[in-house]
Amino acid sequence: MAPTLSTILSDSRDIKNFVVDEGHGVKGLSDIDLQILPKQYIQPPQEQISTSTILTEESIPVIDMSNSNEQIVADMICNAAEKWGFFQIVNHGIPMQVLENVKNAAHKFYGLPAEEKKKYSKEESLTNNVRYGTSFSPRAEKALEWKDWLSLFYVSDEEAAAFWPSICRDEALEYRKKSERVIKQLLEILMKRLNITCIDETKESLLMGSTRINLNYYPKCPNPDLTIGVGRHSDVSTLTILLQDEIGGLYVRKLDTDFWIHVPPIDGSLVINVGDALQILSNGRYKSIEHRVIANGNNNRVSVPIFVNPKPSDVIGPLAEVLQNGEKPIYKQLLYSDYVRHFFKKPHDGKETVDFAKV
Repeated sequence: MAPTLSTILSDSRDIKNFVVDEGHGVKGLSDIDLQILPKQYIQPPQEQISTSTILTEESIPVIDMSNSNEQIVADMICNAAEKWGFFQIVNHGIPMQVLENVKNAAHKFYGLPAEEKKKYSKEESLTNNVRYGTSFSPRAEKALEWKDWLSLFYVSDEEAAAFWPSICRDEALEYRKKSERVIKQLLEILMKRLNITCIDETKESLLMGSTRINLNYYPKCPNPDLTIGVGRHSDVSTLTILLQDEIGGLYVRKLDTDFWIHVPPIDGSLVINVGDALQILSNGRYKSIEHRVIANGNNNRVSVPIFVNPKPSDVIGPLAEVLQNGEKPIYKQLLYSDYVRHFFKKPHDGKETVDFAKV
């Protein structure tokens, strides 16, 4: 029998138990047709996005990867990474069907019963490389985020076959595989401007030694203006390759301002953003920018990011080629796994994590 509204909202423990411990997630709250947002999800006013801070006339660059003039494409990518930290790419070579398939697979996973999804929770998952959860860090946050997620850390096809949910495994693997070429192309272009003409084995590990795919679900929300899908943060990745659906809701902070810009969905496009690791490796030349996702009162939304990261055992810091002309390092050398651990032990808090890496 479906839980009643009064049962679930009777106190804070019931909300946490239903959403987190029983594995229903916020999708479970949305599915019982809540009319009022539970107080645990009400964000403080400073975290709620205001229309007065949105720049409706501006947009991040959109880059056509099929342009025959490779130098123009390279300049646009590097300039966007320096001045915006975000850009969209079109005509990137990944088949539309692959993109549609992985979005559909995300919907199928979240359509599973709570007890099936809960098998992939921190408490029940057979591997640390597969995690199902809700919000960002429910035990550290004062106000929760209106989002559920499935995180799939890639080790090998064999490991994925053994542990990833079968309902979305093949589609996620195909999306990752088809994305590899464009990821390498983007990193080669970005490295060239940093005087690195060849990505050797060591550099490849440092730039793209590990990947994680998330299937994110933002269900329809009562009172969406009072909460957020994802709070202000920058990614800890080298690059993030984001597939959006048609709903929209991603906002990016304009560099060195307090204003936000919507990233409108473009059919077949991918949103690319610089992560903290690349900002550190480039000694601040490429910018890892704060972004956030708003909640939606009318539609369910999915997104599928691929986080391209150093290996956890890699030490990150400004690259020697960046400093060879006497440029002073802004960031210290630190173990990437320590950096990631610092990020995940606290709520989303803008750019605080990258400041942790400063000299």
